Amino acid sequence: MTATPVMRDERTRAIENASYRWAYLVLSYGLLLSTAYRSFARGEASWDLLGLVILGGAVANVYQANQRVLNRRWAVSSIVAMVVAVVIGAAIVLLRR
Repeated sequence: MTATPVMRDERTRAIENASYRWAYLVLSYGLLLSTAYRSFARGEASWDLLGLVILGGAVANVYQANQRVLNRRWAVSSIVAMVVAVVIGAAIVLLRR
């Protein structure tokens, strides 16, 4: 046994990663709520905030793709989510006219 204490182990990394996940979720949903408020309540364009949410998700997905942890199920789910988002977006645009 060693006399020096272990400063970082697998548990520490797992907890750090979980905290980063929660922070990312809070920021992303906070930006989405701020975007919705600016758009609906104040009538302002909020593409800058929505772009940050999309960019944050894209960065995570690109990193995971580079590390080869994504599978076919993920790809199908992502495509379905994008199609649903486009349909909802088009419906909102058509209803606001």
